[in-house]
Amino acid sequence: MNTSHTMITRTTRWPAPAKLNLFLYITGRRPDGYHELQTLFQFLDHSDTLTITADDSGDITLSPAIEGVATEDNLIYRAADALRQAAGIRAGAEIHIDKILPMGGGLGGGSSDAATTLVALNYLWQAGLSEDELAEIGLKLGADVPVFVRGMSAFAEGVGEKLQPAEPQEKWYLVAKPDVSIATVDIFTHPELTRDSKKMTLDALMAGIYENDCEKIVRRLHPEVDKALSWLLEYAPSRLTGTGACVFAEFSTQQEANATLNKLPDWLQGFVAKGVNTSPLLTALNAHSTDCQ
Repeated sequence: MNTSHTMITRTTRWPAPAKLNLFLYITGRRPDGYHELQTLFQFLDHSDTLTITADDSGDITLSPAIEGVATEDNLIYRAADALRQAAGIRAGAEIHIDKILPMGGGLGGGSSDAATTLVALNYLWQAGLSEDELAEIGLKLGADVPVFVRGMSAFAEGVGEKLQPAEPQEKWYLVAKPDVSIATVDIFTHPELTRDSKKMTLDALMAGIYENDCEKIVRRLHPEVDKALSWLLEYAPSRLTGTGACVFAEFSTQQEANATLNKLPDWLQGFVAKGVNTSPLLTALNAHSTDCQ
């Protein structure tokens, strides 16, 4: 273990942004049970925030604690520990999270928190790992972590690990979450899930109508999601993100999105955010790096 390397010990703040699956098609199922898919990831300018102070204590502390989740099982802790192991360093950090992204909403909150931890601590600890190495660590933590590590909107294939850059329109979105939490495994194991969508090129997919193969099953299993989508569709093109439970409507302007948010019924919670093709995390990393030059 290298205990003599330099590190940046000032307290810093880092965004862990939400993502949307602008479309999601399931094109097959592998013998190991995982699904082949084609999906388009875009980030939102709406984020959890991690406040991190790096040190050489060797201890990683998280606050606030999540009820029912041991620190060692938390994705943030696991990401930090995996980075230490990969870099061969003895380092520590105090990490505080301001959590605003809903759990189990299909916005990638846990994966994004893990990715921000990897990117931020690689910088603060001066660990020196490349983006590819961070993405490789991230993939072991969750299928969506690499896209957050790389920080660019992307078209994903395979089980989500094959990424290529993409530049969808940066629209405004009203994201709404019904009062339900959905386990991804329940959707992907459902016998009636569409698993034979035709594989298409990115250009063809981006020129078509965006859909989500999970939406039909989720709407049938969860009336709250069906009700939310039915309401949103009165105002704008709307669909499910990931396996849910969050749904989103797309608008050309912030004003239109906010006007619809103001009409949101009391049984729905929501927020307005802009789709961005460069992650707020990448912007923050560049800003911190510039500050130190």
